[in-house]
Amino acid sequence: MNTQAAPTLYKELHRPQFHFTSQRYWINDPNGLVYYRGEYHLFFQYSPGFMNHAPNSWGHAVSRDLVHWQQIEDGLEPDGYGWIWSGSAVVDTNNTTGFKQGDDDPIVAIYTTGGFGEPGNPCVQSIAYSTDSGRTFTKYAHNPVLGHIRAANRDPKVIWHAPTGRWVMALYLDGNDYALFGSHDLIEWDHLCDLTVEGTGECPDFIELPIDGDPANTRWVFWGAAGVYRIGTFDGQTFTPETPALRAEYGANGYAAQTWSNVPAEDGRQIQISWMAGGKYPSMPFNQQLSFPVELALRTTPDGVRLFRSPVREIERLHARKQEWRYYILRSGIDRRAMFVRFGPNWRDHMPDAHANLIPDTTADLFDIRAEIEPGDAAAFGAIIHGHALHYDTASQQFNYLGRDIPAKLDADGRLRLQILVDRTSLELFIGGGRVSASFCFLPNSCDYPLEFYAKDGNVRIHSLTIHELDSIYDEF
Repeated sequence: MNTQAAPTLYKELHRPQFHFTSQRYWINDPNGLVYYRGEYHLFFQYSPGFMNHAPNSWGHAVSRDLVHWQQIEDGLEPDGYGWIWSGSAVVDTNNTTGFKQGDDDPIVAIYTTGGFGEPGNPCVQSIAYSTDSGRTFTKYAHNPVLGHIRAANRDPKVIWHAPTGRWVMALYLDGNDYALFGSHDLIEWDHLCDLTVEGTGECPDFIELPIDGDPANTRWVFWGAAGVYRIGTFDGQTFTPETPALRAEYGANGYAAQTWSNVPAEDGRQIQISWMAGGKYPSMPFNQQLSFPVELALRTTPDGVRLFRSPVREIERLHARKQEWRYYILRSGIDRRAMFVRFGPNWRDHMPDAHANLIPDTTADLFDIRAEIEPGDAAAFGAIIHGHALHYDTASQQFNYLGRDIPAKLDADGRLRLQILVDRTSLELFIGGGRVSASFCFLPNSCDYPLEFYAKDGNVRIHSLTIHELDSIYDEF
């Protein structure tokens, strides 16, 4: 693992302060997410020595709380089969592989090698195993365990299916096409079924979730890299979709999400993290970041059962100073430029309405913002965050941020419920309890205030607005 001098480690100008980044170099897809003996393991596509996408290994970080991460030695290195592409990991509790040595259950990584311009090496699926709590891996001597099928088939996500007592692999094939495979030992695999998810490709996930928290009533979610999913049933052989392709992620930068396996039953959550693809980090020693982890849930809505994504509760470990407003009327905003031209530097003394443009008393740059807002008769409202406007149009019931529209229908009571996570270079928006989510990367613009709330052509009722400044996960460094 590469390190930097302690005085500058993780303190750089554009370093995210509560989103995972590697100490140095390029990262992309999260891989091999697994929980074992008190640790969340986060493997990730990693190009050591390069600031752009180059030969892949699996980098490795661990956490005990999903918030504070320690990057340790890399997990998997390229070999004769080629680069180490995306995949997943499981804990082989029943030792179906026979890899167990000593007291540790094997952690088995399933990943793609070959392809992508490497002559003579088509994409195949291989495995490696660890018997020391994920610190070192041994590649299976008889790789690959699943040969080439077609195109650049890749990104295996493996789960344990208890009713049939076997492992199930979701695999991307080509275009919008995916397949499921089954195995009793993670070595010999049989084809189960094919399926399509329109509007996405790559990096599948396959997740069983209770509907409205009822463990006796579950459905399966088949997820594609672009934040598009289908809900259906799975009988151990065939996934039968009950919905068309639906979208959960509407941002410009959310991609290649994956869930952790082996999360303890007493916790019961399905926890997911994404690559925030395409961020810019000028003059930084690293390139790219991951999202903040989210919890997944299926809930009944007027449109049917839908997937919800919301930040994991562990974000509260970072909560610091809090400001709060209740039953606040936000009136049409002030044109500050026109006021300055008219009145000069003391223009604030001439503001006609103290309730216009709510400007929180903060100089922080990290926030967890939670709001319940009734648009009222305003044509629009929004927040300017680090110089970029998150703008809501009441007529169309959608937000616009950095040129992208995000649907945001009002709840049945005419209100919007929002949570916004703001880091130095990213914003994650969750609407309606997480039915709609949107992940964005940005570079801050020059601005007078880190936060400013406004209304346009009418009044907005803020039923509640809570702004938590956040501590950096590196404050102890």
